[in-house]
Formats: sequence, structure tokens, C-alpha cells
Amino acid sequence: MSGVLTWAQLREVKCSELEDAADGWGRASNRADAARDRIDKQLLAGLAASQEGEAAEAAVTRLRELSRNFQYVYTECGLVRTTLNSFAFELRGTQRKLADALDDAEVLKFTVHEDGSVSFPAGGENALTREELPGGKAAGSAVPPLLAPPPAFTGPSPNPNAAKAQDIADRIARAVSEARAVDLQYTGTLRKLTAQDGLKVTDAMWTDASGDATAVRGLASDYLADAIPGDKTPAERKAWWDGLTQEEREEYLAVYPDRIGNVDGIPAEVRDAANRDNLQLLMGKLEGQGDEKSQTRLAGLRSIDEQLRAGGNPPMYLLGIGDEGNGRAIVAYGNPDTARNVSAYVPGLGTALDEDFAKNDLKRARDTAVGAREYDPSSAAIVWLGYDAPQLSADDITGNADVMSADQAQVGATAYNEFMSGISATNQNEDPHVTAIGHSYGSLTVGQAAQRPGGIPGADDIVLLGSPGTGADSADDLGVGRKHVFVGAAENDPVTAMPAKVEARGMAMGAGSGAAVGMAMGGPVGAAVGSVGAGAAAYFAQDAQADDREIWYGTDPAHEAFGAQRFRVGDGPRPIGDGGGFAAHSNYFNPAEDEESADNIALIVAGRGREISTQEHR
Repeated sequence: MSGVLTWAQLREVKCSELEDAADGWGRASNRADAARDRIDKQLLAGLAASQEGEAAEAAVTRLRELSRNFQYVYTECGLVRTTLNSFAFELRGTQRKLADALDDAEVLKFTVHEDGSVSFPAGGENALTREELPGGKAAGSAVPPLLAPPPAFTGPSPNPNAAKAQDIADRIARAVSEARAVDLQYTGTLRKLTAQDGLKVTDAMWTDASGDATAVRGLASDYLADAIPGDKTPAERKAWWDGLTQEEREEYLAVYPDRIGNVDGIPAEVRDAANRDNLQLLMGKLEGQGDEKSQTRLAGLRSIDEQLRAGGNPPMYLLGIGDEGNGRAIVAYGNPDTARNVSAYVPGLGTALDEDFAKNDLKRARDTAVGAREYDPSSAAIVWLGYDAPQLSADDITGNADVMSADQAQVGATAYNEFMSGISATNQNEDPHVTAIGHSYGSLTVGQAAQRPGGIPGADDIVLLGSPGTGADSADDLGVGRKHVFVGAAENDPVTAMPAKVEARGMAMGAGSGAAVGMAMGGPVGAAVGSVGAGAAAYFAQDAQADDREIWYGTDPAHEAFGAQRFRVGDGPRPIGDGGGFAAHSNYFNPAEDEESADNIALIVAGRGREISTQEHR
């Protein structure tokens, strides 16, 4: 629309033409998405399997760049489509208001003039002369009634039709005014949805696309976002998604990948598609920020993106990604909707969305999936960073004491159970075998989740690795039965071997030697162990009645009093004597470093926990 909009022009606007144009942009978006999918799943996979050498590497680089370009086309065309559809949606609302006002004028036999004023006929009578009161004309105002001055008619009259005509004229004026504002807003947004010349999509263009997506989301909040059932159960969300048309799904994926990709109850393949797009937008957003935190997170996102594009077996699914808190990332190896066996591992101390997470925690999930698939090919393994694990810093010794709080675990437990409920809602098997795995502080999170009413949704087995405790006195408190609670605790793991209260009373370690132990372990977690260990004697000496079953969070899961099944793991190198640092705490999943532990985890995840090799309790 252009020029000064009149009510007659607003009435004649064909919103269907805007929707037809939106459909065209949608088809272009879908074609780009199909091209990207073919590159990623067919061309790149085939090239990697059949070709080697510099030429092959160069071809892979070019294909990945082309895939990223198609992804950009998919995103931008999808944004144009939703902008046009949202434009039509809002214009229809103003047209309905106009149509209602015109209908009322017709019923009352009022005349609506080209300028929007409304003439009304004679009516009523003069109380003194008994003569019929003359008609008149009401000029409309777009200002809300409470803010508008008293109506001014072309001729003063107490004619009862006057107030009705004024109301109709005002409604017409407001409808036209709203339509003008909508036109101005959407025209401005559409003008911004333009790409730079050239064949290569740059990081700067993705930064621009991130801003575009934010703008379109703001426009489409009434049109799309308000319908997303965020306050429903995962099963209800799945039913909502299943009930959408294909076009509606495409629009949600194009405009709200951040919402759809992180909604528990949405199928895994849909979440993966949404989050791969959201990943690009997040990287574009962080590209324009130079602070250390943003750059650290950007490095982690880039590493995840590289692994997703590289493909492999088991296939990766990005089930969650976000920049809130210390960052969010949920990655599956194998499709958790089709697998008979599904595990979800919660990492612990110091975990954040960075390169270390992308390198090590993703590998742990992949090692678990590969191992389990040797026993049952229908297995998938997930790493779930859906909460803020305690962040430990060697530069902040006092802050390291935060690890002794269960607050983050309790918050994480609620989010973890919501996610696991989503896994139950979307898994296509009648009775899938589900394993909850917690490592380090993550085992406290899993333990807290298990002690919520109803326990962890769908969980059959629980695995606790390098655990500082779960907050429970017994495996019976975790909701799956003690025979289905499994514990891996390396003798040289500084976390699970933390001194019990009774031992701490006799420790000879002072503050200085405790710090030395921590620094010998290396890294921020090692420093935390040192700082906590330095004050352990003083901290625990307050309780003279404690016994050796207690560690940081309740009963030691590896202790016979807890009642879990302890499976065999390697002792691992001693932190100081062998120069092993924190290795014994990190080797549980790694078949190259602790083959027996990794194999036992794989057996449990594959539903064959009865076949594990056991280890004597403490």
C-alpha cells in the first residue's frame, strides 16, 4: 500500500494476494532446505566414504560452504514468508473492524463519506417545539474515546442518531489508522530483508540474519508465538505439533527455531532441524560481540556446528541449543524417538557451552552410543546440558565453595525431568528402555530428579559416575529399585573419594598443602578440590558423630549402606603420586582409558545391566 490510505482502499485490499506471495517465498525456502539436506546427507556423506586426498578435502570444504549458503537462503526466505503472512493476518484484523463499522452504518441507513465521516438522518424531537430534530454529520477520530475531546458535529444536535454516527465514524478512523501503522511497520521490515550481492554468505550476513529473525519474531508474536503451548505437558505439546498443517510447521521452524527446537515433546527430527538453524543465528548474534564470554561460547558453537556438518555414525541430533545462563546444549547420537534404548547423561562441575564441552562431553555421549549399539543397534545416547552446573574458578577460591550447594542441582532436576518426559512422549516404541546417567555434580542433579514425586519420567535404570552423592540415604530413594541403580567410583577419583567426615577429622592436610594438591591436579576443578580439601578438616570436624558412609551429599553411592550395584572401573592414576591430576574423574566413559567402565555403561544402557562386572562396595 502507498500514499494516504482511505477506508475504501482498506476495504479492497486482497490479503489473499499477500498470502499467495508468502507461499511463493515458502516454496523457495523449502527448495533451499531440500538442497542443503541433499548436500549434508548425500553428497558429503558419499564423498567422505569414497574419496580421500587434497581434492576430496577441497570439495568437502566447498560443499559445506554451499550448504551454509542454502541454509541462509532457507532462513531469509522463510522470514519473508512469515512477514507477509503476518502482514495479511494483521490487515485482516483491521478489515474486520472496518467491515463491522460499515455494516452497522448500513443497518442504520447512515451514509459513510469518502473522508470517513458519517451522516445521520433526522430523528427524535425537540422537547419544546415537538419538531423532528435535524440530521447531521460526525467526523471520526482515531484517538481512543477516553483521550479524545468532546465530539464536534457540523451542527449541534441532541439527535439520538448523533452518538451512533460518532461511534461508527471513530471506529472507521481507528481501523484506517491501525492499517496505516501496520503497513508502515511491515514495509520497513520487508525492506530490511535483503541480502548482500555475491555468492558467499559471510559471518556478517548471519549476524544480520539474526537481527532479521528477532524483528520478524516481534511482528509474528500474535500470529504464531502465542499459540506455542509452553505451559502444557510434553505429551500435549506433541499433540499440538501433530495437529498443525505442514505450512504452519514450516513457518514455526523458519521464524521460531529457538522456541520449537527447545520444546520438550516436539519430535527429535523436528528439534534437530530447528536447532541447526538456530545454531547459525546464535553464532551470527555472537559474531558481533567481542567480550570474552561471547567468544568462548562462539568457539563452542562453532565446534558443535563442525561436528554436525561432518556427520558420522551414529548420526547426531541437536535437541537443544541456547545462550541463556552458562549456555544450553542437548546432543543425541542416534534418534531417541526410534531407539529402543535411550540414555541421557548430565555433566557436572565446570560444564558450560564452550569448546571443552563440545570436545569432551559430546565424545562421552558418542562413546556411550557406540558401545551400547554393539549390544543392541537400536540405542541412542544423549548429553544434556540443560542447566547451569557450578562454575569453578582457580581465581576465586571463595566461589569454589559454591560446589557444596545443591541449589543448581535442584533447579536442574526439574528441567531434566521435563526433558525426560518429552523423550517418553515422542519415543515410538511401546516400552523403551531409558537410562538416566549423572557424572560428577550431574549425579546430584540426577539424584535430585529421581527423588521428585513420580521419579524421572520413563527411567528404568540410573547410573552414577564419580558421584559426590545424590542427597539420598539409600538407592531405594531413587525410584527405580536398588537393583537398577548402578555406581561407578574410581578409587583415585578425587570427587567420589573425597574424605568422609570421620576421615576429615584426622586429616593432616592444612590450608597450604590443600592448595598444593589442587594445583597439582590442574585446572579450575583441581583448584576447587584443593581449596575445599584445605578446609575439609575444619568444616567436617563439627560433626563428631558422622560415620564413613557420608560424603558431600548424603550417603556415598559406592558404599554398601547405599545399596546400589557397584560396577567395576579402573582405579585411575593417583592425582599426585602418578601425576594423573583429575584423570580418574574423567575416564569413566572413555573406552581407550577405562575399557571395563565404558563397557559396563554400554551394557546398562543396552538393557543388559545383569551382565556387568561388579566391584566390591566400600
